[in-house]
Amino acid sequence: MSAFFGQVNPVAFFVGGAMLATALGLLFMLATALSGDEKRMRRRLTQVATGRSLTGASQANGPSLRRDTSDSSIAALDRLIKRLMPRPAKMRARLAATGRRISLGEYLLASVVVFAAAVAGFSYFGLSPVASVLFAIGVALGLPHMVVGFLVKRRRNKFVMLLPEAIDLIVRGLRSGLPITESMKIVGQEIPDPVGSEFRGIIESYSVGMTLDQSLWAVAERIDVPEFRFFAISLSVQQETGGNLTETLENLGNILRRRKQMKLKIRAMTGEARASAAILGLLPFIMFGAIMFIHPDYGMVLITTARGHVLLGGGLTSMAIGIGTMFKMTKFEI
Repeated sequence: MSAFFGQVNPVAFFVGGAMLATALGLLFMLATALSGDEKRMRRRLTQVATGRSLTGASQANGPSLRRDTSDSSIAALDRLIKRLMPRPAKMRARLAATGRRISLGEYLLASVVVFAAAVAGFSYFGLSPVASVLFAIGVALGLPHMVVGFLVKRRRNKFVMLLPEAIDLIVRGLRSGLPITESMKIVGQEIPDPVGSEFRGIIESYSVGMTLDQSLWAVAERIDVPEFRFFAISLSVQQETGGNLTETLENLGNILRRRKQMKLKIRAMTGEARASAAILGLLPFIMFGAIMFIHPDYGMVLITTARGHVLLGGGLTSMAIGIGTMFKMTKFEI
């Protein structure tokens, strides 16, 4: 037994133990969450089947009008998030901007799963335990962040594309004699998501006591696009000073449509530069994959040796700077 432990690398033993503990923790939390959901479902089905009203002790388990402030269905994880995570409100707002119901607990669990998978993958390709953990930390922090950023950007772009149609529909409603709230309600029913869902949220907030201005600015902060801020400012100024709201919104719709046309024109003119950046960025990875396929021992020098790690880190850093500069040059603020 002592001979066995003498042959085992302490760092590898520590990494393996940490991965095993992480896997067991994930299984425990998943089992806890599933058992809790199953209990709640059974309790709800019993209440529906027996026709009992949610009074007395049953009201504690029934639906509530209070806002749910939990970040995870697992109580222990929820407490850890609230105590240890820095600026959780900012992360909640970023997850809400995706338009999906992603809790902080689900985001952190996804990061842990990515970390475990990355450690296993890097170890499989021959990296040392310390290097595997360091690279896996970067992947676990970066990959979920990039996925959330992609979802947020895609939803904002779709929102901006549909907003002029929503404003035109509001203008037609105002011209037919409908109030602004009824016109916005029609937008929530007729325009596809994400514009439709956001306008439905505005009307729901207005119906439970918030002012229209507060409802608009709550959505403006979550969506965070200048086009909707223009719309919120137009309505706020009109409520304070008066004036022809129909003409104001019609002019705003024309401005937003011209902004969209200009963005599409810029995207078409910068397509060559973006394609060049993508090709230059992918070419080294394609060549490295070909080398690993043809002569694996030649390419493994970059992965298994300290000098290769230095060269690999320098190359990736210079590539990131160059590609980032090229993409930055193709972006224009309108």
